[in-house]
Amino acid sequence: MIKHFFDEILLSNGWRRNQFLDISESGEILAIGDGTAKEAEVIHRGYAVPGIANVHSHAFQRAMAGLAEAAGPAADSFWSWRQVMYGFLRTITPEQLEIIASQLYLEMLKAGFTSVGEFHYLHHDRDGTAYADPTEMSGRILAAAERTGIGLTLLPVLYRYSGFGGQDPQDHQRRFIMEGDEFLTLVQRLQNRSQGNDSTLVGVAPHSLRAVDPALLQMLLAGIPKNMPCHIHIAEQQKEVADCLDWSGARPVEWLAENMPLDDRWCLIHATHITETERRGIAQSRAVAGLCPITEANLGDGIFPAGEFLDDGGRIALGSDSNIYISLAEEIRLLEYGQRLTREQRNVLGDESRSTGTRIFSAALSGGHQVLGRPGKEGLQVGGYANFVLLDGDHPALLGKPARKILDSWLFAGDNSVVKDVAVNGKLVIKDRHHAEEEAITHRFRRVITELAAGH
Repeated sequence: MIKHFFDEILLSNGWRRNQFLDISESGEILAIGDGTAKEAEVIHRGYAVPGIANVHSHAFQRAMAGLAEAAGPAADSFWSWRQVMYGFLRTITPEQLEIIASQLYLEMLKAGFTSVGEFHYLHHDRDGTAYADPTEMSGRILAAAERTGIGLTLLPVLYRYSGFGGQDPQDHQRRFIMEGDEFLTLVQRLQNRSQGNDSTLVGVAPHSLRAVDPALLQMLLAGIPKNMPCHIHIAEQQKEVADCLDWSGARPVEWLAENMPLDDRWCLIHATHITETERRGIAQSRAVAGLCPITEANLGDGIFPAGEFLDDGGRIALGSDSNIYISLAEEIRLLEYGQRLTREQRNVLGDESRSTGTRIFSAALSGGHQVLGRPGKEGLQVGGYANFVLLDGDHPALLGKPARKILDSWLFAGDNSVVKDVAVNGKLVIKDRHHAEEEAITHRFRRVITELAAGH
């Protein structure tokens, strides 16, 4: 057991001064109480807040950030961006994927994320053939998480069709096409690999309703534990909604709610284009809306009705998706600012009892842990894990601010440089804004980017 002392720390009952946490070797919080620095083995100067989950990431896309920012002859959209992405992923090797993911997870930690849900669909070799080891690519994600120390919920993706109604896959999708039995075998092997590792969990991700048919989705749900996290892209684009209506006569969220056991293990990624009835249905189901504001803005997706959803009692989580830019503060800021621009008013997502930043942060903290398979472990509490982010009290964005204003000052007036230290399961993985493996990880990433750039 190690005794940690904190000048200021955000606990489940609010900000507290001069607190100690007794943390076990495995990272579990054994006790919390008043104390002094002289009693502690480790002293943290600054403002400690709970570590938060990044619930939706496509690691390989970090390497193509900035490559799709040129308009074509027709109106540019998600669908034209997707063609650039398909061209990019054709050449990535397993080694390159591990290096890219390592750089990405390093950046996530330095931005204040302590865990990630990796929505991983790059399963096969460049010509579409299966590797001798079906976990070859997934294993690279596991290795990157282990090297950086970030908590991981690996979400292998089931992707079988190119469109609603079981349309045949396209050639550029060959690296991620799988049959149902093949996919369930992959999931089982990944579960076996992650056993005994408290930092790594396994869930599943049927990619979208256009990529799986009803029979395949039912087979998947029947073949996994009933509490396993299940993430799905849904209602991200207006075209997707229209195509789903043509196929089934129902909207995507409407179809899912009527045909599948929608409950608290589901994370509905984006869910941007929903009706009032769908919005309330998601809230009542206790499923989580996985929102990715930076990516949704970059792709021109639209704006999720977050104000109404939270007022319905809905649950949210945050993700960085295409990883165009990694910043917890910016994800929260853009989520709120999108609502402000839509409604033409301020502090849309705040309420009378909590500030705007506090309400969004608290909601994303709880929802993120829920859909990464860690419910009840969020926040800094006895029995939970010591995942925390230490904010620099001497940073210009925080200077002179009372503790109750620290979260808002970071999230609305600061950036990643506010983050000083980060702990995952009690272990400091970022110390004084630096990771022990940072130089080696970044050096390898530079090499890979140079290699990939030569082909684009």
